[in-house]
Amino acid sequence: MDLTQIIQQFQIEGRISNCKPYGGGHINDTYKVKAENGKIRNYILQRINHQVFKNVPRLMENIQRVTEHLRQKIAQIPGTDSERESLTLIETLDGKVFFRDDHGNYYRMYNFIEEHKTYDVALNRYQVFEAGRMFGRFQNFMSDLPPPPLFETIKDFHNIEFRLNNLFTSLKTDPVKRGDGIKNEIKVVEKRMDEMKILHELSRKEVIPARVTHNDTKLNNVLLDKNDRGLCVIDLDTVMHGIAHFDFGDAIRTSTNTGAEDEVNLDKVEMNIDFFEAFTRGYLKEMNKLTSIELKYLPLAAKLFPYIIGIRFLTDYLEGDRYFKTRHIEHNLQRTRAQFKLLESMERQYDDMVDIVSRISTEK
Repeated sequence: MDLTQIIQQFQIEGRISNCKPYGGGHINDTYKVKAENGKIRNYILQRINHQVFKNVPRLMENIQRVTEHLRQKIAQIPGTDSERESLTLIETLDGKVFFRDDHGNYYRMYNFIEEHKTYDVALNRYQVFEAGRMFGRFQNFMSDLPPPPLFETIKDFHNIEFRLNNLFTSLKTDPVKRGDGIKNEIKVVEKRMDEMKILHELSRKEVIPARVTHNDTKLNNVLLDKNDRGLCVIDLDTVMHGIAHFDFGDAIRTSTNTGAEDEVNLDKVEMNIDFFEAFTRGYLKEMNKLTSIELKYLPLAAKLFPYIIGIRFLTDYLEGDRYFKTRHIEHNLQRTRAQFKLLESMERQYDDMVDIVSRISTEK
């Protein structure tokens, strides 16, 4: 079954006139679909990676619940447009929110949100502030999602002990014989292990409350309008229960980095402290439900994420690049080194990060 036949399984308006690859995601295959029937309608088609997401029906149940809840919340705010400020799933001909082909591949479709922009690297404080505001709003809106709990789409996704165990198991077995070239990276990991387990322990002991979190808060998972004002949070595959720090930390990792996630020239990789302040201000403007203990550990969350994502890239490198899409043989190692350089920059500026969170949280 070709892509045209796949698209025809969904309730789209008009005749398909174009379908081409879209975006640069690591996991799913994404296409922009153009349909015409007197007027042009655009859609997003995605083939869901069912090697990563083992239970696609339950994943799609999560997304359907989350998008419907967000649309209801947004519709209650005067001056908003729920069609542009939340994702809208397109149903299949038989009323489902996904289609499975004869080869076992799963597909879904969304309305395309027109006139939007995304950034892999932020250009100014306002963009970062808006990203913070949008992720804060997302967490705030999801705080009253009705039961039952969301399905855990990737088990132990941000569990640092699980990620460390995977890394050292892969290092020991060294399946593709790459272990000898990463001794410096392993030293970075080992030096910080105890500190990086703190949030996990606080969560396990329920000192920090569980919340519905996005869990993949890259800067480019926020759509901005033509004026760089926040529109919509996208990429909802990993929305499940976690702690607020997961979203804050990963967003700081991507929105404050002066280099690319896979930057070759490590001299370009630093944490922009002004962007850290801008994101924190936007995030706390919308997410006003954090406890004092949650606020205290936001700066540590920022350090945790280049560490944990670096570990994930490094593990995938050791295992032969099975998870993340790569463009060359050392791409995951290149990503790892960029993440650890960002971590070192955060460590140098950590006291400033603590002061910023304290100041902004007491201004409210």
